[in-house]
Amino acid sequence: MSLANSPDPALREAVVRQDLDNVLHPIVQHKLLETKQMVVAGGQGATIYDADGTSYLDAMAGLWCVNIGYGRTELADVAADQMRQLSYFPHTAMNVPAAGLAEKVNALMGGGYHTYFVNSGSEANEAGFKFARQYMKHEYPGQYRFKTISRYFSYHGTTLSTLDAGGMGERKAKFEPFSGDFVHVAQPYCYRCPFGLSYPSCELACVKNMENTILGEGPETVAEVIVEPVMSGVGVAVPPDEYLPEVEKLCREYGILLHIDEVINGFGRTGKMFAHQHYGVAPDLVAIAKGISSAYMPIAATVVKNSVFDSFYGDAADNRQVMQVNTYGGHPAAAAVALRNIEIMEAEKLVERSADVGAYLLDGLRTLMRHKIVGDVRGKGLLLGVELVKDRTTKQPVDASVITQIVDFCRDNGVIVGRAGGGRRYGNTITLSPPLVITRAECDRLVDTLDRALATLR
Repeated sequence: MSLANSPDPALREAVVRQDLDNVLHPIVQHKLLETKQMVVAGGQGATIYDADGTSYLDAMAGLWCVNIGYGRTELADVAADQMRQLSYFPHTAMNVPAAGLAEKVNALMGGGYHTYFVNSGSEANEAGFKFARQYMKHEYPGQYRFKTISRYFSYHGTTLSTLDAGGMGERKAKFEPFSGDFVHVAQPYCYRCPFGLSYPSCELACVKNMENTILGEGPETVAEVIVEPVMSGVGVAVPPDEYLPEVEKLCREYGILLHIDEVINGFGRTGKMFAHQHYGVAPDLVAIAKGISSAYMPIAATVVKNSVFDSFYGDAADNRQVMQVNTYGGHPAAAAVALRNIEIMEAEKLVERSADVGAYLLDGLRTLMRHKIVGDVRGKGLLLGVELVKDRTTKQPVDASVITQIVDFCRDNGVIVGRAGGGRRYGNTITLSPPLVITRAECDRLVDTLDRALATLR
């Protein structure tokens, strides 16, 4: 059954009925799907195609992940070749593609790291929490270092512990209560500084808040700090350049591991291979996913600095090995696809392209400030946000219905944009994360569509 090249209304309707009768979709109300359906049948570059023949510029790269764009048949060939040779074996043994991919990731990180493979960003962060706790039991015997310091309005995944680590109340409200192992601090969201201050006169009050929290909890109870370099879920909040180095300094001072979540930020999204490389820090744990394979295969990883890896090294009788297992981690076909994906990124200079085209798109989006409803435009590389407000002075967020109107207008005009996941309080930002292959002409189309959408609000 294929609708990619030849739209068939009857077949499309059959797929819709089959789906509605059998599928449970994530985070979407099924009642809406009865009237608003998209049956995605194909894609090429930054464009996807509905089964009815409608094309859409995908300004979200799927779910922040199709970095090299759609339609890369060479990745299908790589997967098929690997499956013919070795489809699967547990990663308690070695395999060629996973070894090659780990070596590549180590090099991209600048050396000095080992890689543990999983299947998703949630699992990568989950494994990172466990590694941090086990490391602390090895290195600080007698101390109960188990807490993770996170930020409000952050997003780190959809498992119970990654939701707990995240700071979005509406995302986790239906699953509470949680354990209390994750302690939250103020977010570096300069447009809406939680302290009512302005950069740089704020003197990074958000970092001082983090230090005060560490001291209040007791450093001897804290295992790690987890941060996204650029906070995506709250609406692409880009911190001051000094923020991450100062957080790293705190971690070093108090013997705490620095856990960087690069699930969305990584693999060229911000104009560097990894966003933390903008800031010159050396994290102890790094969660990577999404762009590692451009979503052509499910694969992710927790990357650990060698000083952390060394804590798990010893004789079998020492029982220091990583107490974590994953059935599909290091899957040969997924690893082969991810490695080829990275090779394509390097050959086509997509990281550099992200920086260049991202700056062009950011300049274009800033022209939207002529609409009084636009409060802020921000971004890094091809990770951008347009925040909408009722009043620029008070910065009161627009109602959710306004964001829905903008998203629907864009979709009706052939452009897919995203919205921040900050809930009722901070869900007022249009988010953009297009494939790194997006052209300047497509950026112009994106800006024009948003311009027309905003004009309808007058």
